[in-house]
Amino acid sequence: MDSSVFFGVATIAYILAMVAYIAYLAFRGGMVGVAATTVTIIGFVSQTIGFGLRWKEFSAIGGMGLLRSVPLTNLYESLVFFVWCIILGYLIIEWIYKTRSFGAFVTPIAGITLAFISIGGVSAEIQPLVPALQSNWLLAHVTMSFIAYAAFAISFATALMYLAVNTEDRRSFPYIFWTATIGLFAGALVAMSIDFITLKIAARSSQAFIQNYLFKATFRSEYAAVTAASFASLGGFVFLAWRYGDALRKLILSFSVTPDMLEDITYRLIAIGFPIFTIGGLIFGAVWADQAWGKYWSWDPKETWSLIIWFVYAFYLHARQMRGWRGNKIAVLAVIGFAVTMFTYLGVNLLLSGLHSYGGA
Repeated sequence: MDSSVFFGVATIAYILAMVAYIAYLAFRGGMVGVAATTVTIIGFVSQTIGFGLRWKEFSAIGGMGLLRSVPLTNLYESLVFFVWCIILGYLIIEWIYKTRSFGAFVTPIAGITLAFISIGGVSAEIQPLVPALQSNWLLAHVTMSFIAYAAFAISFATALMYLAVNTEDRRSFPYIFWTATIGLFAGALVAMSIDFITLKIAARSSQAFIQNYLFKATFRSEYAAVTAASFASLGGFVFLAWRYGDALRKLILSFSVTPDMLEDITYRLIAIGFPIFTIGGLIFGAVWADQAWGKYWSWDPKETWSLIIWFVYAFYLHARQMRGWRGNKIAVLAVIGFAVTMFTYLGVNLLLSGLHSYGGA
């Protein structure tokens, strides 16, 4: 069996786990929670085996040695590794804090990411490295960047949970902010599913998907009525999240998840992810850029937005440690930080041209 078989098993397992964790949160079923964790572990083991086989396959094709053959050279492989890091981080948190309620917020991130892989027609073909990527810096730069991305992703989930349990007034900004975020995520996922079902997408590359297919059946439809209905439906998702947000708050609190615990986890994850991103993403990336392109910094869109990520999370840590920020406003900053991270990771590669454009192939 090749790596794709194990990745397929992991994809199914994570989707089932997402459903199971949401059911666990809604119905408080102990056995459902155990099943959710078990399925997640099965998916994680399968994905680990698949990643190892992919590494071996890449090494055999490229013939460049093990360190230079890490399978993180295109969008497909990086998304797979990103999900792997997220699940690993979540399982560690579940084991340390002895609570499964985070799963209902973390696994949807993995599910949305895997849905992007399937819907976007992202190529899984193994291709030889371009000259700029044939470096030992690939392993350190890319793996450390994605470990940091995963830490930021989980901090995004815990920050949303914090806002959910710490806000009661529906007219307050924090309550509107977190419910709108959940509503927008849910609406975007449904729209991507409609794209896949309606257009039967088989784009060669993710750039072609973004430009020609993404939301083409909904928000970017050629029919004005469909576009209007799509935005109205998106507003409906946001309204439902806003209307029933208090019910979600009560559910989370019923699992003995306290605001202090959530704020602590969010801070710890960002405190871990920030130095890893600084060293691996920025410093190692600059050294690699000098070797590949002859200069440390060129204000490439990817570099610029990576610097924006650094500033957002540096401000988070500074505000918390030096200014004493706590509560909702620091949680909102953590959510914004992950939104910037996702744009840097996906949006820049797919929508903007630059030296890193090969990452979208």
